Amino acid sequence: MAAYRVRGDLYPLHPPGVADGGVKLPVTTLRTDSFTVGDVTEAMLEVLLGDDARSSGAYLAEFVYGANDGIVTTFAVVAGVAGASLSPSIVLVLGAANLFADGFSMGMSNYLSRQSELAYRESQGDDADPDGKSPASTALATFVAFVLAGVMPLVPYAFGIRPLFPAAVAVTGVTFFAVGASRSLVTARGWVRSGAEMFAIGMLAAVVAFVVGDLLAGAA
Repeated sequence: MAAYRVRGDLYPLHPPGVADGGVKLPVTTLRTDSFTVGDVTEAMLEVLLGDDARSSGAYLAEFVYGANDGIVTTFAVVAGVAGASLSPSIVLVLGAANLFADGFSMGMSNYLSRQSELAYRESQGDDADPDGKSPASTALATFVAFVLAGVMPLVPYAFGIRPLFPAAVAVTGVTFFAVGASRSLVTARGWVRSGAEMFAIGMLAAVVAFVVGDLLAGAA
């Protein structure tokens, strides 16, 4: 029996009305969705799982954006303070203050952005909230992702894991990979590819943060 495996579950592909209750893939819808989404597999997930597939990844953009920015922002503080050879306690104080202040700022920015988007759609006569994401939930998702991921570069300094800065670099890299790999839970991409992509982009941003921090510390 032909079937597709999605998240561990088998979905038989037979015309409706047969004994096993198979799922028929509407060809026209699949073709249109695949053109719009840019990925046939993702379109098939939406056809098979309907609202469940869409809702499970509803806040993926906020999660990835918030987590990536949280890690890079905190690592920039760690790199700058480490480059200036200051006390580890200063890393924790500045890192924590920066983490929550920037996280709150990002959340509020997303709140205002989402609110403006919904107001614009409503003024154009479109569905005001097609994906069910309110400004408050969008802001909260961004803030939580920012804080949870952004705190990771501070872990070696909080628990005295030495050597401190190399340990912070290692934790930062692992966190980037983990955040990227988590995208595979709601997309059709493999976790290794997703993790490696996020790792490469994130570590490049972290290197930029370190170089700038080191240069500024040397000029001070």
